[in-house]
Amino acid sequence: MIAASEFCTYHNIELSFIHSLQHSGLIAIVVEEERAFIPLNELPQLEKMVRLYYEMDINLEGIETITYLLQRMNDMQKEMKALKIKMGIYEG
Repeated sequence: MIAASEFCTYHNIELSFIHSLQHSGLIAIVVEEERAFIPLNELPQLEKMVRLYYEMDINLEGIETITYLLQRMNDMQKEMKALKIKMGIYEG
């Protein structure tokens, strides 16, 4: 885990943005001894959201929508891959 305050300092962003993402259910934060920590598996997604918000000026609602649609697309790609494998079994 990485301290949320260190992540914010490194990326030059506000800690309130991290808390907003948490309240929206977009990322998980672990609180230990009154300090917020970000699990390492959340970092790639969090960095994407930081770029969307700060570099592309996409608001929190837009980030929620983009995240939802990307997850649906990934789920559909996994389903298509599974179906292709099943088709290969029946054709082979």
